[in-house]
Amino acid sequence: MEPVSARPSQSASPDRSSIGWGIVGTGTIARCFAEDLEYVAGAHLAGVSSRVLERAAQFVARHGGAAHESHEALLGDEKVDAVYIASPNTSHFAIASAAIAAKKSVLVEKPLVATAEEAARLRASAAEQNVFLMEGLWTRFLPAIGFVKNALQSATIGEIRRVKGELAFRHPYAPDNRFFDPAQGGGSLLDLGIYLISLSQFFLGEPDAVQGEWYSAPSGVDMGARMELTFGRIPASLNCAFDYTGGNLFIIEGSRRTLFLQSPFIGARQVLEAGPVMARVIETLCRNSILSRIFSKISRKIPVPGIRRHAFGFPGYGLQFEIEAATRAIRDGKTEVSTAPLSESIQTLRIIEKIRTLPSGR
Repeated sequence: MEPVSARPSQSASPDRSSIGWGIVGTGTIARCFAEDLEYVAGAHLAGVSSRVLERAAQFVARHGGAAHESHEALLGDEKVDAVYIASPNTSHFAIASAAIAAKKSVLVEKPLVATAEEAARLRASAAEQNVFLMEGLWTRFLPAIGFVKNALQSATIGEIRRVKGELAFRHPYAPDNRFFDPAQGGGSLLDLGIYLISLSQFFLGEPDAVQGEWYSAPSGVDMGARMELTFGRIPASLNCAFDYTGGNLFIIEGSRRTLFLQSPFIGARQVLEAGPVMARVIETLCRNSILSRIFSKISRKIPVPGIRRHAFGFPGYGLQFEIEAATRAIRDGKTEVSTAPLSESIQTLRIIEKIRTLPSGR
């Protein structure tokens, strides 16, 4: 079937060097991707696919491109150079494999796939076909994360002593919801814990030891998990959950100063830097989700004694930074991005699988 015609993209007409992106899926994250694509030079939306053609048509009516009734049709569109896969977790492997076979560059919304074994196979396929492949864990590409990475490399805060992170959002239990449905790759580790593990590896490398525990939702997926990762002498205590809303900070304590990626850290627009006394005050205050949000707003507007504020504001949702990195790599003929190597995506999935083999609590 021919794609449904749509109005031109909201951005200027793309030139021949612009990378045409196709999106598989029309959900919330797909919409965010399409909107943030507007901020990326040299890239444009070429097409969208959905199992329900009407949804794809409604999507392109707002964002541009052509509507397709299947991902196979999208992959057959010559105007599509790269695809962003925003479908349920358990569909990632099959769709990404098809995209690689079609010689399309591939960006997959996290998690890359559902298992480490699938990730290794997908990486091998991309290497064989010399095709770009990356996991879309957008947090790694935020300016605030780059600032922290540089600060750690230059020992600005002194010797790293510990890492602590939490990512917990309460979701009412419903067995057919993607958060809780095993058939859709549900569970807090793949949805939330992956950020904590991936970011810890980005800052500290591969962990030497992995411990922890998880507890189950009625459907059998992990409702929440506590992870204890060790990086040399540096302990990282990480928690994720669907049954409560946490303070959602990412904390790196050094011998001289402590850095706080503020709530919710996955979209951090601000980093706070504090000495030992104020660091304890911030950590105590921000254990509560409500107080954490209040403190975050106050610290953005009012100077707080003893705290240095590093601001990294940006328009949109923040996906433009990963899109820009992927677009640049594709244009340069690269198959990976050093900021998000596939080896770390695979290792993150292995850690999640290790946690799931540990005894279940509660």
